[in-house]
Amino acid sequence: MTNQISVFDGHNDVLLRLYRSTSADPIKDFLDGEEAGHIDLKKARAGSFVGGLFALYSPSAAKPRPTGEQPAPTLPPPLSMDEARHSIVGELAILLKIERASKGGVAICRTVAEIKAAIARQVLAVVVHMEGADALDANLNFLDVLYGAGLRSLGPVWSRSNIFGHGVPFRFPSSPDIGEGLTAAGENLVRVCNETKILIDLSHITEKGFWDVARLSKAPLIATHSNAHALCPSPRNLTDRQLAAIRDTGGMVGLNFATGFLRPDGAMKADTEIDLMVRHLDYLIEKLGEDKVGLGSDFDGATVPEKIGSAAGLPVLIDALRAKGYSEPLLTRLGSGNWLDVLERTIG
Repeated sequence: MTNQISVFDGHNDVLLRLYRSTSADPIKDFLDGEEAGHIDLKKARAGSFVGGLFALYSPSAAKPRPTGEQPAPTLPPPLSMDEARHSIVGELAILLKIERASKGGVAICRTVAEIKAAIARQVLAVVVHMEGADALDANLNFLDVLYGAGLRSLGPVWSRSNIFGHGVPFRFPSSPDIGEGLTAAGENLVRVCNETKILIDLSHITEKGFWDVARLSKAPLIATHSNAHALCPSPRNLTDRQLAAIRDTGGMVGLNFATGFLRPDGAMKADTEIDLMVRHLDYLIEKLGEDKVGLGSDFDGATVPEKIGSAAGLPVLIDALRAKGYSEPLLTRLGSGNWLDVLERTIG
C-alpha cells in the first residue's frame, strides 16, 4: 500500500459551510462524517488531512462567493462591521463547540509546538484564520478578542473593499493590478500583526496591496491559497514578480485547488484534470524552491477537481505527484513540512 503523506492545509471554508448548514446538528455532522462538503473528521482521517488554517469568513449578503462557470466581474459591496461580525462570531462558536464535543479529537492550536503535538496524538490541528478583516474595528479591539480565541492568521481583505484595503474581483482574464492598495488603517493592521505574530495572508489582495504589505511587513510573505498567474491569468493568482518577492522573504504559497484558478480558461468546472494541479506545483517550485510551496485547498469554498472530490481524495494528488517523480522527502515537505516551518517563523 502506498505511503500516506500527512497534509497540513493552508486554507479551507468548512466553518462557513457548517454555519450555513440547515442540519439540526452540524457539530455532530462534522465529527461523525456526512455526505455533504469537502471536510469533516471522517474525510480528514481518510485522506491524512492532519490540520490546517480554518477560515472565518463573512459572506456578502446579496449572494455567496461564485461557484458557477462565470466568475463575478466586479467587487461585491462592502459589509458593515456588524454584518461581518455576525458570521465571524457564529463560525467561531461552531469551531469552539466542535473542539469541546470532539473530546480531544480536534484542537485549536496557537503555536507550532501545539500543532506538532496535536498531529502526534492524531488530533486534527486547527489554526484559526480570518479571510477578510471586515469584522475588525479601526482600533483593532476585536482583533485582541479574536487573538484570545486562537486567531493566528488573517487576510486584510477578501475580494471586496473594507476599511483596511481592497481585494481583487473574480474577473477573468485579468492582472492582479486592478485597484488600490492598503489604507492607513491597513498599514497599521500590518504593523500590529507583525508585533502580535499573526500571519498576514496575501491571497485576495490587489497587487498594489501586495506591495504595500511587502514594504511594511517584517514577516515572510505568504499567500495561503493562490496559484501561478502565468498558467492561469486570474487576478487571484500571483505574477512572477510577486512569486520572487515571496521567495526572497522566505515565504510560502499554498496551491489552490479551485479549478477557476488552475485552468488556463478560468472555468470553474469539476471535470478538471489533476495534471493542471501538478503543472502549477511544478511552476511554483521552479519559481520559489522546494521549501516554499504547499497546499491551500480552498475546500468547502470552491469547485475542486472531481477526481479529488474532498479531503478524503488527497492521496489522489499525492499519487499523481509520485507518478511525476516527486520524491518522498519532497512530498512530505509539500504536504506539511513547509507549512510548519513558515508558521514557526511567523506565529511561533
